Amino acid sequence: MPLYRDEAVVLRTYKLGEADRIVIMLSRSHGKIRAVAKGVRRTASKFGARLEPFMVADVQLYEGRTLDIITQAESLGSYGAAITGDYSSYTAASVMVETADKVTEDDGSLQQYLLLVGALRSLARREHSPGLTLDSYLLRALSVAGWSPSFSDCAMTGAPGPHSAFVVHLGGVVADEVAPPGAPRLDAATIGLLSSLLTGDWAAADAADERTRTHASGIVAAYTQFHLERSLRSLEHVDRTPDSRPASTTNGNTR
Repeated sequence: MPLYRDEAVVLRTYKLGEADRIVIMLSRSHGKIRAVAKGVRRTASKFGARLEPFMVADVQLYEGRTLDIITQAESLGSYGAAITGDYSSYTAASVMVETADKVTEDDGSLQQYLLLVGALRSLARREHSPGLTLDSYLLRALSVAGWSPSFSDCAMTGAPGPHSAFVVHLGGVVADEVAPPGAPRLDAATIGLLSSLLTGDWAAADAADERTRTHASGIVAAYTQFHLERSLRSLEHVDRTPDSRPASTTNGNTR
């Protein structure tokens, strides 16, 4: 069996037998990897903690016919403890890994891998509110997958904005001339926040008030689930309560 190694972020795990675990990972170079980690549920396991969801690791594997076998794992980003210790961050990260699993094919995507790792790192370091980090990740992940929304020019005609009618199935804001009857209207603050989250203008995004953040989150959720053509089970558990904690970049155990 060929031996290979790669960087990977753990998306989810399943118990297998009494001591083993199936690990689903998104890797940097080999796409999605489905592998068995033998004996990791035993207390004496040397690398079990490195193969929990949200962790980033340098893994060595033997290629198998159906499932590969993990023989070694070295931590690259110990984000799991910092994320799971905060409910808002945990629910946001759960949506992120579920989304990454759905938007990437087996051959994977380097852009999706780097985007997910960066978002998990940001959550672990408390750089921004978990809700904003999640919404930014979702918009960017959809853009990488080919469903980039328009928040300025008309998504149908290209007519320059600003436009206020937002139509999920048309790809973003649309001009009044092509807006379907009853299309929801967004205020300038909400459109501005959505645009900032998509482009990474964090100064503007962090300054948005809670009402605007709530409106934007609803739009992001609707847009995401429409284009994925299925619901995200973890999305219903996301904690959207206001987060007044100051941003911090000094959290330990991060890459």
